[in-house]
Amino acid sequence: MWPLKRQWRRLGQRQKGRIHTVKTKAIGYWLATLLLVFGVLSGGVAELFRLRGNVGGMVHLGYPLYFITIIGFWKVLGSIALLVPGFPRLKEWAYAGIFFNMTGAAASHAACGDAAWHVIVTLVFAALALVSWALRPQSRVLGVLFRTKARDRFTRQFAQPGVTWTRTPDRCVTY
Repeated sequence: MWPLKRQWRRLGQRQKGRIHTVKTKAIGYWLATLLLVFGVLSGGVAELFRLRGNVGGMVHLGYPLYFITIIGFWKVLGSIALLVPGFPRLKEWAYAGIFFNMTGAAASHAACGDAAWHVIVTLVFAALALVSWALRPQSRVLGVLFRTKARDRFTRQFAQPGVTWTRTPDRCVTY
C-alpha cells in the first residue's frame, strides 16, 4: 500500500507542475496578445481618424497619405482577428501582417534616420507578435510547428494499410 501512495503523490506533483506551466504559458500569451492588440488597435484607429501625428509621420517617411487609411483599416481588422475565438488561419495571417507591418516600419524609420526609439518601439511590437504567436493555445494553432519522433511513431502505428492518409489529433500525414 505504501508504494502506491508514493506513486499517487508523485503523480499529483507532476500534474501540479504541468498545471503551473500551462497557467504561466496562458498568462504570457494573454499578456503579450493584449499589449499587442492594444498598441495595434489604437494605432489603427488613430490612422483611420488621420490624427496630425500620424499624418506627419507618414509624410516624413515618404509614404502617400492614402497609406494611412489602408494600414489603419488592416490594423483594426488584424487586432480584432487576434481576439475573436476560432479562425486559426485568419489569426496566422493577422500575425504575419502585424509582423511585416512592424518590421517594415522599423526599416522605414531606420532608413529616414529617425531617433532610435522609433525603431525600438516598432521592433518591440514585432517581438510581441512573435511571442503571442509562439505562446498561443492549442485551440488557436493551425498546425504542428515541429515534428516529433513520438508523434510520427504514433501515426505510423495506427496507420491502416491501403489508406493514403490518417488524421491524428494535430495533423494529417500522407504515406
